Amino acid sequence: MTVDQSGTDVYDAVVVGGGVVGCAVARLLAHHDLSVAMLEAGPDIGAGTSKANTAILHTGFDATPGSAEARLVARGYLLLREYAPTVGISIEQVGALLVSWDDEQAAALGALAEKATANGYTRAEVVDTANVYEREPNLGPGATGGMLVPDEHIIDPWSTPLAFAYDAIANGATVLTNHRVVGCEVGDDVTIMTTAGGRRVHARFVVNAAGLHGDELHRAFGLDGFTIHPRRGELIVFDKLARPLLNGTVLPVPTSVTKGVLVAPTVFGNVMLGPTAEDVDDQTATGSTRAGIDGLLEKGRRILPALMDEEVTSVYAGLRAATEHSDYQISAHRDLRYVCLGGIRSTGLTSSMALAEEALARLADCGLEARPKQSIAHIRVTPLGECDERPYQQGGQIVCHCERVTVGEVTAACAAPIPAVDFDGLRRRSRALAGRCQGFYCLAELCELTGWSVAP
Repeated sequence: MTVDQSGTDVYDAVVVGGGVVGCAVARLLAHHDLSVAMLEAGPDIGAGTSKANTAILHTGFDATPGSAEARLVARGYLLLREYAPTVGISIEQVGALLVSWDDEQAAALGALAEKATANGYTRAEVVDTANVYEREPNLGPGATGGMLVPDEHIIDPWSTPLAFAYDAIANGATVLTNHRVVGCEVGDDVTIMTTAGGRRVHARFVVNAAGLHGDELHRAFGLDGFTIHPRRGELIVFDKLARPLLNGTVLPVPTSVTKGVLVAPTVFGNVMLGPTAEDVDDQTATGSTRAGIDGLLEKGRRILPALMDEEVTSVYAGLRAATEHSDYQISAHRDLRYVCLGGIRSTGLTSSMALAEEALARLADCGLEARPKQSIAHIRVTPLGECDERPYQQGGQIVCHCERVTVGEVTAACAAPIPAVDFDGLRRRSRALAGRCQGFYCLAELCELTGWSVAP
């Protein structure tokens, strides 16, 4: 870190936004001889769009060939698939089956296979109806064909940004939560960002990974070109007893607007149905709606009828940073020493590590000199997935019996490099409160362990 003429610390690079993309960028920058800071508007990282997605590691088979999204999803898939097991992020290769439900959709499967090949994915295979039901015998009647995508994975979406952020901190980065940027002053050598709390953060270079607020930060730098139109996706999570109904992820034939409603297993042992796709004006509209849930149940009844007999564990909604453009909005501005990673939608989890590489390359174009560190510190998170060995299997007192979370895991979550500050953060670090009782049996004990109270 350098010091300017006024004696103020100046970071070489500041990342704005503590979602999965911002955390991935901060991690990669921290692996270089740079002073790095990440500013997150909220009290915790990964608590916005990143926590409420379909948790699928996409091959990118259905992206638009030649787009930035297609290139970065394909690259990010390889990077995250390799990185996840080394740090304890749970990941499973379950494969996916794209199912057509009428003749028109069936006719589109061949073109989708060709699109996959154009994107560099050559293992997609169009199959007939008999093969569809052989793979997924519990599907509802009426399927007309399908396409196998054997390399699709499911992944833990909560631990991914946490692992990136812990990695960044272990390698010298500073993470500042509750630091919403409200103003920017771009000087000849330094950009001064003012936060809502009145702090002034000085940076030589800035990366915009602000997600739903990315267009606001872009305009603060005097730029235009895209506007965020939040797209709400509602999902239903079914009880773990539903898991045997499904072998892998079941996908619909995508449209130009959305990938559609899917049924997928989760690494936590549940089955998920969703998402919806509804454009909203409110960037805080993460509540579920009666119409949205009813629509999902109607689609789920057709796709996997037996799922409707299973208990619902929870429902949730997330907002994607959709724009008026069909592709990611990535740009670099040398005169401002500024890189924008805007309009990163639902594929941002998969492409996060590739977007970090992209940001580093664009920063170099803007004049940042970044030399890789000779020695990198390595971290590990506690695996949360059912495919991995978890702490309760090694002994220890269980406090959340639905999810088999131990007292030690709760204590560790509250003492992490970025500690949990509320029950939502505790859930994402341990799975506590995420089970079928939703905290009915364990909440009192968790309050005692953490010292937190439940808001009225």
